[in-house]
Amino acid sequence: MQLYYFYRHNSENTIFMSVQEQQQHTLEFLWVDSLRQDLVNHSETWQNNIYEQTGIVLNEFHMRDLLNIEHPCAFDTVEEYDLLVFRKLISADDQIYENDPVLDVHESVFGLATTPMSFILTPRILVSVREQGNMAVENYVQRLQMVMERAILEQNKPRKLPSTPADLCLRLLNSMIDGYLNLRTPLTRRVEYWQQQLLQGNRRFKQWHQLFHEDMAFQQIENLCEEQIETLQEFRDELVDNYHHVVGERKYKTQDILLVRLNDLMSHIERVQKHTLRLRNAIQSAIDLHFSATANQTNENMRILAIITAVFAPLTLLTGIYGMNFEFIPGLKSPVGFWIMLGVMLMTTILLLYYFYQQHLVGRGERSVIDLLAQQHKQRNINLLWFLDYEPIKQTLKEVEKMTKLK
Repeated sequence: MQLYYFYRHNSENTIFMSVQEQQQHTLEFLWVDSLRQDLVNHSETWQNNIYEQTGIVLNEFHMRDLLNIEHPCAFDTVEEYDLLVFRKLISADDQIYENDPVLDVHESVFGLATTPMSFILTPRILVSVREQGNMAVENYVQRLQMVMERAILEQNKPRKLPSTPADLCLRLLNSMIDGYLNLRTPLTRRVEYWQQQLLQGNRRFKQWHQLFHEDMAFQQIENLCEEQIETLQEFRDELVDNYHHVVGERKYKTQDILLVRLNDLMSHIERVQKHTLRLRNAIQSAIDLHFSATANQTNENMRILAIITAVFAPLTLLTGIYGMNFEFIPGLKSPVGFWIMLGVMLMTTILLLYYFYQQHLVGRGERSVIDLLAQQHKQRNINLLWFLDYEPIKQTLKEVEKMTKLK
């Protein structure tokens, strides 16, 4: 548990922070940053420390929410404080603390793991409960520690420090949500990989199980974004309806700024949600195109088999007729009857192939739909005036046309 005091300088009227109490300056608010493993291992001790430092008595049900590692995003209000539970996607940069066997293991759904971060807000107190290794929050804490190394009058430059617990809470949420926008590039690459696997034609696609889990992972991200948006909307409604209950009676000019921050957070989450939805639609389109290409290939195979059957059907008929066990068959005793029959069969085959070619059933197949769409068919009618395209004749016609115009 770490305490951060945010003071207002009495003479300069600026905000500065310290890890030690400053009796000569006015205390704006106190931030108590605690780790979840401290809460799990020493629950009663942690509650006593919170009461000694802040005077807040936590509700029994809220304590259960803080201890529940699988608690969804939620926002609840009581008379003494507000409780905000926000779930964050565990990224590759996070180093979530899971070495203690007493701690619960984060739930992993289709390869995606989330971790909760809870906030307890009053007009003068902010208590945060997070996992050790939450790099988004730890990076923000490191920036604050770098600010504390400056002189008191220089801490509020060039960026202003938060002046209320709600403002600090939104900044911490912003540090976590900004990482969501970085997910768009790897998610897009995953979709491109599945598109290439679905649309490749050299081998059969067999990774349906992995593709199903990939689609469910995208759906899990959509559900998480929807929960986060609903929670932030409830926080926004509480901020609008009971503004003084959230930030205190002395704050009058920061409501619009807080609303802008909230709207910005929700817009970031909505952008990730919409991008994920577009990627799911892209996967579904690739699946539909895969089955369409498979059906087209099946039709092509059936077309070839049908042509072969149609070509050999007359030949089978002729061989069947002349294979009958009759005593008198025309041409049976002729020395050239065999060659005549082979000529008839060959002529029948040529006529059938020519007919199928005229009907665009032979020699017109394409390897892909793109080739079919890009094909430039030649004119089917015979050009009887083909000799006019001959270059010397073109030059002669141009000279005749000039002489006619001069006359």
